[in-house]
Amino acid sequence: MQHLRSDRFRSWSTAIACGVVLGAALGRPADATGQVIPSFDGARAFELLEKQVEFGPRVPGTPAHAQAIDWYEGFLRSAGASVARHSFTVPNPRGGEPLALTNVWASFAPQASARVALAAHFDCRPVADMQPGGEVAQGIPGANDGASGVAVLLALAEIFSTNPPPVGVDLLLFDGEDHGVEGEPLTYSLGSQRFVSDHPQFRPRALILLDMVGDADLRIPMEQNSLERAPQLAAMVFQRAESLGLGALEMAPGRSVMDDHIPFLRAGIPAIDLIDMDYEYWHTLEDTPDKCSAASLEEIGSLLLALLFLDFAH
Repeated sequence: MQHLRSDRFRSWSTAIACGVVLGAALGRPADATGQVIPSFDGARAFELLEKQVEFGPRVPGTPAHAQAIDWYEGFLRSAGASVARHSFTVPNPRGGEPLALTNVWASFAPQASARVALAAHFDCRPVADMQPGGEVAQGIPGANDGASGVAVLLALAEIFSTNPPPVGVDLLLFDGEDHGVEGEPLTYSLGSQRFVSDHPQFRPRALILLDMVGDADLRIPMEQNSLERAPQLAAMVFQRAESLGLGALEMAPGRSVMDDHIPFLRAGIPAIDLIDMDYEYWHTLEDTPDKCSAASLEEIGSLLLALLFLDFAH
């Protein structure tokens, strides 16, 4: 992803107020529903994070990348999901041969018309361009930047295998998010851009993107594009986090980030990016599991379960 500093959003409190009023368009906050929410195991999610890092940097075109895709597909099928690969080639923004990319799309209750999409990217940046001392031409481990969001989604898939959600759920693992060239936003988020263009009939009620959600010192403000263009969804998500006492999410405006939610917003689909851009090890070789926390993963997973089983259940 690429973050952009911006001062153009000046009425975030108004957007939140609109979100409270219009939230019914996305779902209904829980009242006396009596719905039981499954528990989320952060330690299990952390195991799934470590497993991904063990493959090596998941840079497109490498054995680690191919092995991870095979493993994702097998894991999701074993959890009872309908799984499809969305494979395609695009010009390589960094030069050389065309880039072969594969998104992994897992659906629970695929026959359900009302759907919610949860997404994360799994690929790793091919260069450590933020490495202290200068860029290193080596793929980053991607423990937080990539594996953390996917780990939460995989742990949710295991939960769904025995606790089906009350709404159709699509888990989208995007490829090619981090292969871009700094200063050229359209060279990022290649997998999500192509997914949206190739699936014009895919119209979930909302998409929630997870990116860098495993930081041991997790702090997630309201990403600016999400807040400006999907205020109802932003309000719902952050109010639910507040009701659960999840301290990692802060109901305050954050940075503008070019990420995998942008193609969905452009297509008119409400989408929000849960991301902590204040991560010291971003795009460095030190983005390793020891910088991540099971407790952070548990906060995010617990939030998503509450949203699915309460807010999106009607």
